[in-house]
Amino acid sequence: MNSSLTYLEAVRRALREEMERDDRVLLMGQDVGVLGGAFGATAGLLHRFGAERVRDTPISESATVGVAVGLALEGLRPVVEMQFLDFLSSSWNMVVNWVAKARYRQGYALPLVIRGPQGGGVGGGPFHSQCLEGFLTHVPGLRVVAPATARDALGMLKSAIRHEDPVVFLEHKYLYRRLREDLPPEKEILVPLDRAHTRRAGGDLVLVTWGAMVEVCLAAAERLQEREGVEAQVLDLRCLQPLDENALLEAARRAGRVLV
Repeated sequence: MNSSLTYLEAVRRALREEMERDDRVLLMGQDVGVLGGAFGATAGLLHRFGAERVRDTPISESATVGVAVGLALEGLRPVVEMQFLDFLSSSWNMVVNWVAKARYRQGYALPLVIRGPQGGGVGGGPFHSQCLEGFLTHVPGLRVVAPATARDALGMLKSAIRHEDPVVFLEHKYLYRRLREDLPPEKEILVPLDRAHTRRAGGDLVLVTWGAMVEVCLAAAERLQEREGVEAQVLDLRCLQPLDENALLEAARRAGRVLV
């Protein structure tokens, strides 16, 4: 098996591995079955796991999330794909008042992942290019994850599926086929959902970033070093809610200058 995977292939591998590991994991969303997802994230999974565990849903995001809530409360571990995360807004009441509140309102575990593509850069137009973390991180009860590398896409999605509380998993579509990483198939990769990661060391300035902007910040840091001798640390938050406050404060104390 080829161990060099794109970001998109890493997402698919995470779904496959978790479905093989735990038969409570199931996928649902628009075109996740026969089509294999709008971007191919679920390609081949219908054939491998069958229609009971890979379910195409109607164009009703609110109903899909509502059904997923019921499945999670019954002990299953649904993964909902939003064909484009922009349309998570169509299920906003379910996400804000049910998904995010189950633990605090009634004490229920709700092992539910909502994942899908967000962001611009691929000509998607105004309804298919938005980034939603500015909304989502202000909803108490949601864990919000935005991986920037293929390895993190694989390891954090696996961790999200195993988590007992709801996770919104943001996949920037600009990264889907741009990134490639060697991820040996014989080695299980799990990445924690609550720790930032330093992508580049530096003591003059810390660039705090996430998702598709990590690549941009790394390039900017290299130019700063080459042209002005400034050594910038690049801190990839990875998880936006909850924030790794210890990593942020330590980086800020060390450098004294922070750019988000």
